[in-house]
Amino acid sequence: MSQNTNKEVLPAEAEQMQPKLHPISLYLKIWGLLFVLSTMSYMVDFFEVQGILRWTLILLFMSLKAGLIITIFMHVRWERLALKLVLFLPPLAIVVFISLMAIEGDYTFVNRLLSFISV
Repeated sequence: MSQNTNKEVLPAEAEQMQPKLHPISLYLKIWGLLFVLSTMSYMVDFFEVQGILRWTLILLFMSLKAGLIITIFMHVRWERLALKLVLFLPPLAIVVFISLMAIEGDYTFVNRLLSFISV
């Protein structure tokens, strides 16, 4: 008796075995968008935007660029949902907790000012 050593590969398995290639046009579009966002970030300094608008724009452009880099160039866009949640939920939780502590700290500071001023 001879055993059949050749495994039959199903079409779905064959697709999983071959590496997925993403079109170069996607990478070029993202590269162009990163260039535009970097230019806009530079323009914030060039036009000497000041105050909270400056920091809001800088953080916005920084977050957009980081998100594009992580999503496309680090291939997170094509990962499973579980990995995406592992990557993005902890930083989101940290931001929420820092925001809550900042609100509580501001509340405590204002209450202490009011109580010491009235004395």
